[in-house]
Amino acid sequence: MENHPLEAFGWTAEWQPKWQNIAEQYSVKGLIEPARIVADHGQKYEIRSERGTSWATLSGKARLKASELRSYPGVGDWVAVKMMNEGDDAIIHEIVDRKSLIARQAAGFETKEQIIAANVDTLFIVCALNHDFNVRRLERYLIMAWNSGVNPVIVLSKSDLCDDIPSYIAETEIIAPGVPIISVSAHLGIGREQLETYVYPGTTIALAGSSGSGKSTIINWLTGAELQLTQEVREDDSRGRHTTTHRELFLLPQGGVLIDTPGMRELSIWDDDGGLERTFEDIERLKEQCQFSDCQHKHEKGCAVLQAIDEGLLDRKRLENYHKMQREIRFQMRKERIAAKRNAGRSGTSSSKSGKRSRQEWRKEIEE
Repeated sequence: MENHPLEAFGWTAEWQPKWQNIAEQYSVKGLIEPARIVADHGQKYEIRSERGTSWATLSGKARLKASELRSYPGVGDWVAVKMMNEGDDAIIHEIVDRKSLIARQAAGFETKEQIIAANVDTLFIVCALNHDFNVRRLERYLIMAWNSGVNPVIVLSKSDLCDDIPSYIAETEIIAPGVPIISVSAHLGIGREQLETYVYPGTTIALAGSSGSGKSTIINWLTGAELQLTQEVREDDSRGRHTTTHRELFLLPQGGVLIDTPGMRELSIWDDDGGLERTFEDIERLKEQCQFSDCQHKHEKGCAVLQAIDEGLLDRKRLENYHKMQREIRFQMRKERIAAKRNAGRSGTSSSKSGKRSRQEWRKEIEE
C-alpha cells in the first residue's frame, strides 16, 4: 500500500473509513478532497491538502451547521474541501468526525465554546519551574485533558532556573498520580529524549500552558528551527507576553505534528465528561468511605475526606479546588441550559430576562 500524500500531517489508516463516508455523500456534487487545518486566522483557515498549502473559508451550509453545534473547525481538524482558483483557495464543506477535541469556555460571560485543538493524541501541559508553577492551575488543565479524550503529559520547563526540582515533581505527583511528569531545560538540552518518546509518525501533540511557560522555546527545540518568537519574562513575577497569537500546526523532523496554542492565564472548564473525577481520584475514593452518602465534605460528621485532611493525607487546598471546580461545572451547565432554551425559541419573556443577567449576578452564583 502506497503512503498517503498527507501522511506527514497525521493521516493514518483510521481516517480512511471516516473520509469514505463523507466522500460518498459528495460523489454527485463535485470533487472534494481531504485537508488538514494547520492554522486558524479567524475568518480564514490555512489548510494542507495533497496540492500543498491553501487558504480556506467555510461554505454557507458548513457555517450554519457550525453555528448550531457551537463548533467551528479548529487547528488539527480534517476537513472536506473543494478547491478553487487552481488550488490557491478552498471551500470547507464538512468536518471529518473527530477522535478528540480540546475546548474551553471562551473568555467572558457568554456561553460559548472555544476550540483549542482537534484530533490530538497527547497534550503537553507546560508549566515553568518559577513563579508560573501552580498546582491548582495544573488541576484545571488535567480536567480539560481528560474531558477531551487525550493523554496528558506534564512538562515542567525551565528546570535550569530551579534549585529543588525533586520537590516540585513530588508536589506535582500528588495532584497527578499516574500522569507522566518530565522536567526539561531547552537551555541545557535536558529532557528532550523523554519528550520525543511521544513523537512519532501519525501522532499529534498539542502544547498548552500560560504565557511565559516556555511553549515557544520547546517548539523551536523540538523542530530544530526558530519557528516561534520567544520573549523574556519579567523577573518579579515570571510572566511573559503572549508570543503565540494564534493556533498553528508544525511538522516535526521525528515524524508527527505539534500544535501550539496561545498562552492562557485563565482556563474555564467548558464541560465535564469524567475529567473532574479522574483528576481528583483520591477524593473520589475517600468519598466512598464517608458515613453519609450525601456528604458534602465541608463539616459533616464521619466525613472521610475531612478526616484525611486532619491526618495530613490530603491537602485542604486541593479539596477547596475540587469544590470550586464542581461549582464552575454546575454554573456552566446552567448557562448552557439557559442558552439552549433561548436559542431554541422556547423561552418566554421571563426566561429571556433570566438569561440577561449582570456580571455581578453570574459571579455571585459561581461563588455560592
